[in-house]
Amino acid sequence: MAYFVTGATGFIGNRLVSKLLERKGTVYFLVRRKNAKELKKLYERWGVDASRAVAIKGDITRKNLGVSAADMKKLQGKIKHFYHLAAIYDITAPAKPQIKTNVEGTQNTLDLAHKIKAGCFHMVSSIAAAGLYKGVFREDMFEEATGLEESPYHKTKHDSEGLVRTNCTIPYRIYRPGVVVGDSKTGEMGKIDGPYYFFKMIQKTRRLLPQWMPTIGVEGGRINIVPVDFVVDALDYLSHKRGLNGQCFHLTESNARRIGDVINLFAKAGHAPSMVMRVDARMFNFVPPYLWKTLWAIAPVRRVVQAALKGYGLPSEVFQFINYPTKYDNRKTLAALKGSGIEVPPLESYAARLWDYWERNMDPDLFKNITLRGRVEDRVVMVTGASSGIGKAAALRVAAAGAKVILVARKKDKLVDTQKEIADNKGRSFIYPCDISDLDDVDKLIKAVLKDHGQIDVLLNNAGRSIRRGVANSFDRFHDFERTMQLNYFGALRLIMGVLPTMQARKSGHIINISSIGVLSNAPRFSAYVASKAALDAFTRCAAAEFSHTGVHFTTINMPLVRTPMIAPTKMYKNVPTKSPEEAADMVVEAIVDQPKRIATRLGIAAEILHLLVPKTTELGMNEAFRLFPDSAAARGESGDESSPEQIAVAQFTRGIHW
Repeated sequence: MAYFVTGATGFIGNRLVSKLLERKGTVYFLVRRKNAKELKKLYERWGVDASRAVAIKGDITRKNLGVSAADMKKLQGKIKHFYHLAAIYDITAPAKPQIKTNVEGTQNTLDLAHKIKAGCFHMVSSIAAAGLYKGVFREDMFEEATGLEESPYHKTKHDSEGLVRTNCTIPYRIYRPGVVVGDSKTGEMGKIDGPYYFFKMIQKTRRLLPQWMPTIGVEGGRINIVPVDFVVDALDYLSHKRGLNGQCFHLTESNARRIGDVINLFAKAGHAPSMVMRVDARMFNFVPPYLWKTLWAIAPVRRVVQAALKGYGLPSEVFQFINYPTKYDNRKTLAALKGSGIEVPPLESYAARLWDYWERNMDPDLFKNITLRGRVEDRVVMVTGASSGIGKAAALRVAAAGAKVILVARKKDKLVDTQKEIADNKGRSFIYPCDISDLDDVDKLIKAVLKDHGQIDVLLNNAGRSIRRGVANSFDRFHDFERTMQLNYFGALRLIMGVLPTMQARKSGHIINISSIGVLSNAPRFSAYVASKAALDAFTRCAAAEFSHTGVHFTTINMPLVRTPMIAPTKMYKNVPTKSPEEAADMVVEAIVDQPKRIATRLGIAAEILHLLVPKTTELGMNEAFRLFPDSAAARGESGDESSPEQIAVAQFTRGIHW
C-alpha cells in the first residue's frame, strides 16, 4: 500500500508517517528541497531509508504542488491514501500567507490528488473551521460556522475545508483536531501554541510568589485540548477503517475544560500559585464590542497593553478566545473509535510532562544569550569609581566578559592598577581620569570617550561619597550636603545627560545607578548621603518612564553596606557584617544581564514596606537604632571607636543596613 503525505516534516505529520510505515507500505512525502541533513534526521526518526519513505520535491503554494511530470507519472494510480496536513497552524500569522498556504495550498493539493488518481483524500482541518459558533457544533455541521472574520486562522481553515467539500471528486474524509499539545507520554512538542502561551506567565508568577499564595485570575470559556499521540493514533485508525468516506470527525475531548482550570492544572505542574478566585470573563460582555475596538484603536492604550502582554509572552490574539463559545460534539468519532482503545487521556495525567518538556526545551529564555558575555562582549562599558571597591570589582568582571571598559576615577595611578589587573586577564580597558563632582570635567570626559569609542553602551554610575553624621552634628557643616549632592546626584546626572542622546539615537543603552539600601530604610545619620541617592533614584524613575519606548534601560541598585574605602573612617564597621566588593559586583552583573528596574535585598524591601505600612512604629525603631549607634569618632572629631555587644548584635540581625 502506498501513501502520500503533505506536511510530513511537521509536528503531526512526521508522527503520522511513522505510524503509516508500521503498516509496511511505502510513504511518499512532499519536501520543499532535498536537504540531506534534514532528510537524514527524518529517516533516523522513522527508522527506514529512502526506499520506504520517498521524498518528492515540491511546494504547497505552487500549481500541482510543484511536483515534476516525472514524479507525477511515478505516483499515478499508486496512492491509496492521500493525507493533507501542510498548513499554517498559527493564530498570530498574518492573513496573506495563511490564504496562500491554507486555502490556495489546499486547492493545489486537491489538483495533484485528482491528477494522480488517489484513492481517498484525507483532509486534516481544525476545530477552528467552526469559527466562533455559539453552542454545540456537530461533526455534520459546516455552513453554520460564524465569526470567521474575527481571525484569519479561523477563516482560512474554514475556507480550505470548504474546498474539499465542494471540489473533491474522489472519496474524502475530514478530521478536525482540537488544540494539539505535546505527546502525553514524553511531553514532546514542536512549537509554542494554545495553552503554551500561558506558560511564561505561570513561570513568572512562580518566581514572584510562593506556591501557597492564592491569586486572582480569569475563568474564561472552554478550550479543547488533545495530545498529539491521540490525534495521530485516531487519524491512522479512522483513515483505514472501511465505510467512513464523506464524514467529518472531531478529534476532541468529550468534556472540554475552562481556561481557568487549564491554567491551574499547569500552575500545579509548574509549582506555581493557583488562581483561587476566578472572574468569569463573560461579565465583560455587557461592554459593546465597538467600545473595545475604540479603546484598542487608541495608540497609547494599544502600546501599553502590548508591552504588558509581551512581558508574559502572550500574543494579543489569545484574548479572542478567552470567552470561546463553541463546544464540539464528537459522538460519531467516539462511535468509530469504539473498540480500538484509542481515547483522549485526561490532561491531569500528562500536564506535568508537557510543562517539564517546555521548561527544559522550549522556554524562550533558553534561546536568549542572557549571560554577562552575551550582554557586554565588544560593547563599551563606562565604570565610574573604578579605582577601588565596587567599581574596580565590577570593571574586572565586565572586562573578563569581553567588554571594552572605560575606567573613570580621580586618581590616574590607581586606575593604572585596575587596568593592569584587567590586562593580566587579557581584558581591554581605557583610562580616563575625571573628577565627577566637576561638571566641566564630566563634559570633557563624555566628549573624549564618544570621540575615541563612538558610543557608550552601559554606564555604571558608581562613584560616590558617603558621610555618616547626625543632623545635630551638621548644623555648621552645610557643605556636607553640598558635597554629597554634587557628586552623588549632580555628577551622576551630568553623566546620564551626556550619554542619553547617543543611546536614544541608537535605541539601545543601559544606565545603572549604584544607590543605597539607606534610601529604603531611611537610615539615620546618613541624611546627606541618603538624600543625594534618593534624588538620583527619583530622577531615574522619571527618566525611565520617558525613555521606555526608546530601548534605553535604567536600573537602580539599592546596595547594602559594602566593605570599601568609603566606609573605612567608621571603625565600628570592622565588627559588623558587610558585603565584599566582589559580592557587590555580582549585583552589578545581575543588573547588566537581567536589566531589571531595581535590585535590592529583601531586608531593604522589607524596610521600605514597613515605612509605608507602619511609619510611626518604624520611625520609633529607627530612633532606637540612632541612639544605639552614635556618630563615629571621626565625625565627632575624636579618635577611637569601640563596638558594644548590643551594636554588634543589632548589626548582625539587620545585615547590610547602614547604622
